[in-house]
Amino acid sequence: MIRVASVSPRTPPTGLLESETVKAAGLAGAFVVQVAFGLAFTVAITHILGADRYGSLAALISAFLILSVPGLSLQVAAAREVAQGRLGGPEELSATLAHWTHRLLFATVAAAAAAALLRHPLASLMNVRESWAAAATVPGAVLWVLLSIQRGVLQGMRAYKPLGISIVLEALGRLVFGIALAELGGGVTGAFLGMPLAIIAIALALSRVLDHRMTRPSGAGRERLRELVWGAWAPVVGLTLLVVLQQIDVILVKHQIGGSRAGAYAAAGVAAKVMFWIAVGIGLYLVPEAARRADDGRDTRPVLARALGVLAIVAVPAMLICAFAPRLVIRLAFGAQYLPAAHILVVLGGAFTLLAAAYLAV
Repeated sequence: MIRVASVSPRTPPTGLLESETVKAAGLAGAFVVQVAFGLAFTVAITHILGADRYGSLAALISAFLILSVPGLSLQVAAAREVAQGRLGGPEELSATLAHWTHRLLFATVAAAAAAALLRHPLASLMNVRESWAAAATVPGAVLWVLLSIQRGVLQGMRAYKPLGISIVLEALGRLVFGIALAELGGGVTGAFLGMPLAIIAIALALSRVLDHRMTRPSGAGRERLRELVWGAWAPVVGLTLLVVLQQIDVILVKHQIGGSRAGAYAAAGVAAKVMFWIAVGIGLYLVPEAARRADDGRDTRPVLARALGVLAIVAVPAMLICAFAPRLVIRLAFGAQYLPAAHILVVLGGAFTLLAAAYLAV
């Protein structure tokens, strides 16, 4: 059994392939592939569902992403705790992760039961007709917390390769499951359920990866889940504000405009939010490296500057495309029925690029 050898390393990597910039670019690259799969999903599903029904799917996805903020925050907290060695050695870390997993699986079942009872009010809040899909957002968000904590542990261990692979495979799973269920008659609900199914598959795979990287648990874990949550209040608040800014527009447009125009807006938003998701990938590198520097009393700003530099390399050409060829982008990606939103692509692209930079700073 392989022991955790990198829970609290203190020596910097050497060589080009081990350089910090390459690691940041590698994780950003994983999110570029994820975004590519996401765009492929959007392109396919917009043709399957049409602009009107795609607006409902976009509202469901936006609601899920807002509910998933605690997962993103706890991923940050878990990565920090593991990187600084606060969760102990391999045995204690393994026991802690097993305890958290059991608690979250129980919470998933409870959330599913509650959401099933409240499915109609949830659907009304999201302004969609698919009540069971609206209900699935709640247990799906709890499962996302579990997956996020697993990824946070891998971050803290500097296991960036399986972390990046999990990001790519999750997007591929959502593409395959979502399109298959939609084509088999599931419609909006089937397309949305591809997301929680992909989360379940990747969480199972990462549990195997972590089992191979850690010794079997012996004794009690060092930290309770609620202590991790309490310790993560700052990223919870900061990331909640950022993700609400990133997603609430789709839900508001669905309420205020509705119909095919809401679907067109949502499609333009998918293209514009590429920068934000790339920033999430860069952040997977940024958090543990900044935590180690802070723990050693070193300046963390060079890590942030490097991360912003990687973001800029992608953002500048993307913004030029949004500015000079928005109609071409929309027509090629989504079709002519989504062209009414082409003129807002550059505005949304600029806004989400700035939001991506703010995300990295937070």
